[in-house]
Amino acid sequence: MNTLALGPSWLDPDYLIQTFGLIGVLVIVFAESGLLIGFFLPGDSLLFTTGLLVTTGKLDQPLWLVCTLVVAAAILGDQVGYLFGRKVGPALFKRPDSKLFKQENVEKAHEFFEKHGPKSLILARFVPIVRTFTPIIAGVSRMNYRSFITFNIIGGLLWGAGVTLLGASLGKIDFVHKHIEMILVAIVLISVVPIVIEYLRARSQSKKNAANDGGDGDNDHDAPGTPNPPAERGRHAKR
Repeated sequence: MNTLALGPSWLDPDYLIQTFGLIGVLVIVFAESGLLIGFFLPGDSLLFTTGLLVTTGKLDQPLWLVCTLVVAAAILGDQVGYLFGRKVGPALFKRPDSKLFKQENVEKAHEFFEKHGPKSLILARFVPIVRTFTPIIAGVSRMNYRSFITFNIIGGLLWGAGVTLLGASLGKIDFVHKHIEMILVAIVLISVVPIVIEYLRARSQSKKNAANDGGDGDNDHDAPGTPNPPAERGRHAKR
């Protein structure tokens, strides 16, 4: 099966699976689920392709075993991310940017976690980059461990087994075999949609905030030569 690489050849799901086999898939799922360095890995398309290759016989492991191991790797990855977050704590937000670390990724995951609460551990599974940082943010926030384990397991099952089973099911359809490149591109684009929406929403909100700040600034200044009322000066002083 020849697939279309959506970046460097070593990030192409088919290349990764053919080269490293199931062990490579499990390592990537583990790393992307909770290690800072795993945010760029192709989780969704990799799991889909894994399921497809199991169905076509190019991976000789039984589907139930593959799904079980993938789910376990996803859950353990989030577990490590959570423990890392608890250990590092607020220092994570002060860490300088590097080639493999961007502070904005942490901030986006933090906003996602604050917005959706514990269920973010489930929703984030289906959002690239965010799924890597969310369990870490849960640890930083010292989320109740029992709640974390519960949502971690549910998210791992839905994402790990769900996407793999989807690939296995669609892999039986001739259309998918003939248009696998298009299918993988569609999966990646769909998985990126939430990030684009969140980016546009944040950009729109920042513009509104800037406009509001500008409007407040205009209201705070009276005409030239007119002194501010004492009450107004007192109000600004309290700020």
